[in-house]
Amino acid sequence: MARILEHHAKQMFANAGIPVPEGYPAVSADQAATIAEGMNGPVVIKALVPVGKRGEAGAIQFAEDSRSASQAARDLIGRYISAYMIDTVLVEERIEIASELYISIIIDRDERRPRIVISASGGVSIEDIARERPEEIVSQTFSMSEGLPEFRARELWVAAGLTGPVIPLLGRLTNRLWNLFLQHDLRLIEINPLFVTPDDTVIAGDAVLSVDDSANFRHPELDRFTVPGTDRSWRPMTELETRAQRVHEKDPYRGSARYLELDGGNIGFLCGGGGASLLLYDHLVQAGGHPANYAEIGGNPTEAKVAGMTSVVLSKPGVEGLFVAHNITNNTQIDVIARGVVQGIRQAGRDPASFPVIAREAGLHDVEGKDIFEGAGVTYFGEETTLASAAQQMVDAIQEGGSR
Repeated sequence: MARILEHHAKQMFANAGIPVPEGYPAVSADQAATIAEGMNGPVVIKALVPVGKRGEAGAIQFAEDSRSASQAARDLIGRYISAYMIDTVLVEERIEIASELYISIIIDRDERRPRIVISASGGVSIEDIARERPEEIVSQTFSMSEGLPEFRARELWVAAGLTGPVIPLLGRLTNRLWNLFLQHDLRLIEINPLFVTPDDTVIAGDAVLSVDDSANFRHPELDRFTVPGTDRSWRPMTELETRAQRVHEKDPYRGSARYLELDGGNIGFLCGGGGASLLLYDHLVQAGGHPANYAEIGGNPTEAKVAGMTSVVLSKPGVEGLFVAHNITNNTQIDVIARGVVQGIRQAGRDPASFPVIAREAGLHDVEGKDIFEGAGVTYFGEETTLASAAQQMVDAIQEGGSR
C-alpha cells in the first residue's frame, strides 16, 4: 500500500473541488520564511511524512510570522518520525475554526464495498472516539454501482448531529470525496480535522490518501506522488521488500506474492493460505524458531514468481534455512511451487545438502511436487505430517546446523 503526502493529496482535493487551505512545500527554513511572509498571517508548519499522529510527535507547529515559521521549519527538517526523515515541510495558512469534524472512506472487507465514517468530533483520534464515545460516530456502506448522491451524504451528517447551512456543503464535499475515492482506486481517504469556519464554510484541514497497489497500472499519473510502505506495519519499505514488490509487479495478473521483513531471525519463511500461514508462523515460534520474514505466495503464481520470492527470502543476511509450507492448496499447483523454489534456491547459491530446506506441501499436483523437491535434496513432508510437526522439524534442522 502506498500513501500520498499531504500537499499532493490536497492538490488532488482542490482539483476535485474540495476546499483546502493555501499552502506550499518548503525544503529549508529560509524557504518556509519566504512562504510565510507571502501569506501575511499566522501559519501552520507540518512535517511531510506519510504517518499519522504527527501532532502528538511534535511534527505540526504553529507560527505567527515568518521568523517563527523559519524556526519551526528548522526544528523539523532533519528529524525522524516513525523511521521517516523529514526533508520537506508544508507551510499552510492557519484557518479560523468554529468546529472540527471527521470523515473517512475505507474499503469494508466484510461487506466488500466502501464504508463512510463521519463524526462531529474531529481533530482527535477516531479510534479514541470509537472506544470512548461510539455514539458520536455514523458509519454506513454504499454500493459502488449505486453511488453516493448528495442527499444521502447530507443524511449522514444530519444523523451525526449537524444542522444549518453547512449541511449542503458537507453533502457536496462528501460526494466529491466519494468520486475521488472511486476514480483513483483508493483504499483510504481521511480528513481529520475537517474545519467548519465561523461563516459556515468547510475546509479540509488534513488529507490522508492511500492507494491500492493492485490498481497502480491504471493510475500511472500517481506514481510520482506515492510513497511506498508496508501496510502491515507502516514504515519505509526495506530493500528486500521493494525487491519482492517488483517480483510481484512483473506479472500482477497471476498469483500473489507478499514479503514482510522482520527484525533478526534465521529461518526464511515462504508460506500461503491466509489463516494457515499465520498458524505456521506461530508453530515456528512455539517450536523455538525465529522467522526472518513473513512471505506469502498463493493464487497459483508462476514458477518465475515463486523463484523470485524464494531468492528474496534467501537474500536476507543471517538466514540459515528455508521453510516452505501450505496446509492444503486448492488452486495453487505444488509442482509449480516446487520448481520455483528449487530454481530460487539455486539462484541464491544455496545447496540443500548443507543448507536446511523443508517443504510441507499438500494439494494439487503434490505427487509431482514431492518428486521435484526430493530430487533437489529438499526434505519433503505431505498431508500426513501436521503443520506443527513440520515446523518443529525445521527448527530442529536449524539447531542441528544443517545435518538431517
